[in-house]
Amino acid sequence: MTTDGLPEIDPRRFRNVLGQFCTGITVITTLDPEGAPAGFACQSFAALSLDPPLVLFCPTKGSRTWTAIERAGRFCVNVLAEDQRELCARFGSRDPDKFAEIPWRPSPLKLPLLDNALATIECTVTTVVDGGDHHIVIGRVLSLSESTPSGRPLLFYRGQYTAIEPDKTTPAPWRADLEHFLTTTTQDTWL
Repeated sequence: MTTDGLPEIDPRRFRNVLGQFCTGITVITTLDPEGAPAGFACQSFAALSLDPPLVLFCPTKGSRTWTAIERAGRFCVNVLAEDQRELCARFGSRDPDKFAEIPWRPSPLKLPLLDNALATIECTVTTVVDGGDHHIVIGRVLSLSESTPSGRPLLFYRGQYTAIEPDKTTPAPWRADLEHFLTTTTQDTWL
């Protein structure tokens, strides 16, 4: 039992159980106060609200990139494609110059956009909430782009990279129903 009377959760078991949930992988980027690009690989990213358009991500409290994002007040979410595993590993490392030899360009909002990302979502930081050993950062979406609507995402599942099966790229026949569900908000909508 913990000091607050709740059951103790084994960290390894926690990771294993949560590893059953497949996530996409992003690289969150910004420019530091000196104008140098900063970024980190992030799988704790999610859509939060359609109206207003909000997203969230969760950096560790010791993240150097989070410090740069906090100072800049803006960030870009780069959604990685399935062939960007090496790029993900680079941004998941402690390399002090993660952008060395990485093709990128500044957006009109002056945020780093990684070449060949499936999508980019540029945001301003609106709220930061305590999340244990992480921060929960909520951002207001300022700009969106898709490089290729038919691209396939880089996924993470059970502690390793994975991808969509090749024969699973054709939209399911119920896609119109799903699209309606995702874009129609009611009091009972979970999104």
